[in-house]
Amino acid sequence: MSSCASSTDTRKLAIIGAGPMGLAAAYYACRLGYDVEVLEAADRPGGMAAHFDFGDLSIERFYHFCCKTDYDTFQLLAELGLPEAIHWVDTRMGYFVDGALYPFGDPLSLLRFPKLKLMEKLRYAAMVFLASKRREWSDLDRISAREWFVRSCGERAYRKLWEPLFRHKFHDFTDTISAAWAWQRIKRLALSRRSIFREELGYIQGGSQSLIDRLVDEIRMRGGRIRTSTPVRHIAVRNGALLGVETAESELVLAPAVISTVPLPFVPSMLRRDAAWLATRYEQFDNVAVACVIHRLRRSVSPNFWINISDPSIGIPGFVEFSNLRPLPDTIVYVPYYMPASHEKFSWSDTALGDESFGFLKRVNAQLTSADRIATHVGRLRYAQPVCSVGFAASLPPAQTPVAGLQIADTAFYYPEDRGISESIKYAKSMVAAIDRGSGR
Repeated sequence: MSSCASSTDTRKLAIIGAGPMGLAAAYYACRLGYDVEVLEAADRPGGMAAHFDFGDLSIERFYHFCCKTDYDTFQLLAELGLPEAIHWVDTRMGYFVDGALYPFGDPLSLLRFPKLKLMEKLRYAAMVFLASKRREWSDLDRISAREWFVRSCGERAYRKLWEPLFRHKFHDFTDTISAAWAWQRIKRLALSRRSIFREELGYIQGGSQSLIDRLVDEIRMRGGRIRTSTPVRHIAVRNGALLGVETAESELVLAPAVISTVPLPFVPSMLRRDAAWLATRYEQFDNVAVACVIHRLRRSVSPNFWINISDPSIGIPGFVEFSNLRPLPDTIVYVPYYMPASHEKFSWSDTALGDESFGFLKRVNAQLTSADRIATHVGRLRYAQPVCSVGFAASLPPAQTPVAGLQIADTAFYYPEDRGISESIKYAKSMVAAIDRGSGR
């Protein structure tokens, strides 16, 4: 086993994972003078925010957008010299229900929506309004999203609007999802409006890769190192004390401080050799996989940024027409298939997923033809969406583990917030601050 760095280097920090949280942690640590080394298993930094080349177009592998409350993103962009990088766009939402597409997401559209009764519409509007004003969520952590929606809007409204979305995203976990998780998603979008009639979302000029590239440049300029194609096999612990991390090539990177940002299901195997007693703490967390189909088309599907789907013949919760947010030369549509990694469709070929999902788009817009397809890409993640069940807050251990200097967190730790770049930045900042406090600075 080879090793690098000195065990007496008290300012050394190793970070596992170069997604937005890992890169943000590296940036903040470099600013404080730490000797930072980031180890990433993939061939590029960025995680879910990384781009790929879709023909001549650089585009996110998994779509991202900004909301008006993404204050940590705004602050970081300003620090990186990109204060004007976010562009705001009026966006629309549609609901495809039982074979027909309806406008949704504003009071007039709700009143005209034919699939709910008047009282259900009023109760739904009241739920969204109250959700946007609520700050305390501990009581919502103790009940399911299903119970909350039924209590707020009624059983029929829940089955028509929400149950299909949860069922196609969480499958067997549908009835266990925490109301706090659902509430925060509603609140975030409810607060990202110019008025009650106009939703406004943002995109970063050049896509999320612009932020990733700027972070990478800043980290390297400040002496940090980012090593891609370097998976971590073990978190090295001896006699209860942290040594650092060991790569798949048996290289020991000595560091008195380690931050792990990779999905929690990867953590037990990294701990099992040297800290089996700690590994068991992270074995209880479930994740849902995703196969995200991206279509490049000659024709727009609809004027909506996103469309939720409640139709028994369409096996997805919805899709995002990203080019209705970020101006692009062609229509770009993301069709996410959320499912357990054991689901048969997760192993379908790219061609099979592309053909089926394009068939779904044609159900929404019958004018689409095969001639409108330019290209299709499929990206897969085995651990894409943490399953935040009832009582999830109490199940999360502290990021700081009992091993001094070792912090472990992933996107589940943003709870009740969902995955997002701004939440990654905020949590990364807090983890680095905890290291700095522990060092006595």
